[in-house]
Amino acid sequence: MEITGFQWTITLVVILGLLAYDFFFHVRKPHEPTIKEAAIWSAVYVGIALLFGLVILWMDGPTYAAEYYGGYITEKALSVDNLFVFLIIMASFKVPREDQQKVLLFGIVFALIARTVFIFIGAALINQFAWIFYLFGLILIYTAGNLIKDEVTDKDEDDEANNFIIRLAKKLFHTTDHYDGDKLFTIENGKKVMTPMLLVMVAIGGTDILFALDSIPAIFGLTQSAYIVFTATAFSLMGLRQLYFLIDGLLDRLIYLSWGLSLILAFIGVKLLLHAMHENNLPFINDGQPIHVPEVTIGFSLTFIVVVLALTVLASLYSPKGKALAAIQKTRNLSEKYLNLPDDASTEERQKIQAQLDEATAKSRKVPQKYRDELIESETEYQNLVERARGEHASYMNG
Repeated sequence: MEITGFQWTITLVVILGLLAYDFFFHVRKPHEPTIKEAAIWSAVYVGIALLFGLVILWMDGPTYAAEYYGGYITEKALSVDNLFVFLIIMASFKVPREDQQKVLLFGIVFALIARTVFIFIGAALINQFAWIFYLFGLILIYTAGNLIKDEVTDKDEDDEANNFIIRLAKKLFHTTDHYDGDKLFTIENGKKVMTPMLLVMVAIGGTDILFALDSIPAIFGLTQSAYIVFTATAFSLMGLRQLYFLIDGLLDRLIYLSWGLSLILAFIGVKLLLHAMHENNLPFINDGQPIHVPEVTIGFSLTFIVVVLALTVLASLYSPKGKALAAIQKTRNLSEKYLNLPDDASTEERQKIQAQLDEATAKSRKVPQKYRDELIESETEYQNLVERARGEHASYMNG
């Protein structure tokens, strides 16, 4: 079924309108979104994406609708994985909390542009060369293997922000380590220099390109319609900024997310290879004739993706390791919460947090040593943090 130019136009207007609204009403004035604000707008964007699927069902039929939902769920899962890297980059550059929204919106817009370019390149290649399915399939299987390899080898990701592009920018241009609000350039010692705000945008833009190399083949494994690929990708990116603030601090609890994403990417990679065999025209494979192999239906693909993601989340939250991480994080968060209390905080509030901290600390002490060694980067710093909170509370009560 052919997507009309009118449908393309209306879709682009809606997406650009959502981005413009996000900028003018949420990002233009620097501020840190509250949990309530982030939750409401995350739900709004997910709701819009789900409703758009119903529009596709009405206009284009159930097959396109199923492909859209499968692509949206896959891309949304991959975009959540992107947030891990965004967190690392933000922390590496020490981006002020109130300015992070602008950086994230830039990342979303840049990702949409980069992925749109890859989408139309991919669609053109698919239309001309059926063998591209082999290449996409192998890329996804290789990516899936790398995800597992990173988990097994415990790869250190703290150098994400110090990538080649950033090192090159620092060598070629005058840069400063100090922020000047959300300005990209500032004056230092009479010279115009780059601020870290511009560098962090470059870092996120560079990683967006790398993510596009993984995500676009993944969704082409579910549909070959450029329109479905574009809309599923675009709506998966919408609301990513709000989702960042909603689940910041909770992402680390999804300890098996990489395993789940690896399984999904490997599944789609195999699906692409089967499709490539079915459409085979390479002369050195089966004399250029199609290979009669079973193909995976979109319904099965959608079910598989949803089930794997659900099991990944449940395993992350309720496995022994997941519970151990939750106990450790709760103790750390409550300690930091107490230490960050204002001087005029009430006795009642202090006692409430301290009681919660005592309970969390008791649970964290029961965490097996093997999990403590794995999940706590520095046991000394962790214990010092807890003791500082306890000591401050004792001083307040005795003072």
